[in-house]
Amino acid sequence: MEPQLSHQVTDSVVTVVIRHPAKRNAMTTAMWRALPPLLDTLARDPGVRALVLTGEGGTFCAGADISTLRDAPEEAPALAVAAEEALAAFPKPTVAAVRGHCVGGGAQLAAACDLRLAEEGALFGVTPARLGVVYPASSTRRLVSLVGPATAKYLLFTAELIDAGRALRTGLVDEVLPEGELDKRVAELTRALVSRSQLTQAAAKEFAAGRTDRDAHWAAQARGSGDVAEGVAAFLERRQPRFTWSVSASG
Repeated sequence: MEPQLSHQVTDSVVTVVIRHPAKRNAMTTAMWRALPPLLDTLARDPGVRALVLTGEGGTFCAGADISTLRDAPEEAPALAVAAEEALAAFPKPTVAAVRGHCVGGGAQLAAACDLRLAEEGALFGVTPARLGVVYPASSTRRLVSLVGPATAKYLLFTAELIDAGRALRTGLVDEVLPEGELDKRVAELTRALVSRSQLTQAAAKEFAAGRTDRDAHWAAQARGSGDVAEGVAAFLERRQPRFTWSVSASG
């Protein structure tokens, strides 16, 4: 099978799968290039309300295909950062569903997701020190924001792998599931995500990322959305709300 990113939409959730089984789902140059335009298309799709990123089989992503670094040593890191930033900027909730190795570029992509769920036995590592690669500043800041400076330095300085339990304790992942339970939990979580207000989620995502210039924008969106009135009515009537504001329609 040719290395590729595949995707499928089910019940308003798009699942993007990293497929490169010959190299434990390592990302090739073509795959790094393909991710930003794919995300742009999915962001504009009104039928997509949440995104799950995962790997084929028992591995999330073992990093960048090392041959990519050999063939394009200067281009590859920039492509990885562009893909990471596109994923971080995706305006709808994103979840990394991690089995097996989540290393190097794989950890970079997982960290760019909003939430990370892992199966017991998963291993995480940030490994540029094994290759003499300078980890990008933006990626380093994102890692520090997740796990704090001490753990970020440990991961970057040692390039050692940590297990899912330690990843959970340090904040690198949000939940660890027993073997065989990951898909069920991801399905439960995404059902909850798609039932909530996209307005709340989109604004919270921007605020959490540190934007300080959009308060008036989101206040105006809230006034015109009708989501608050619908949420209050649904609560009083003891029914599920039918929120209408959407990222796609808002432009």
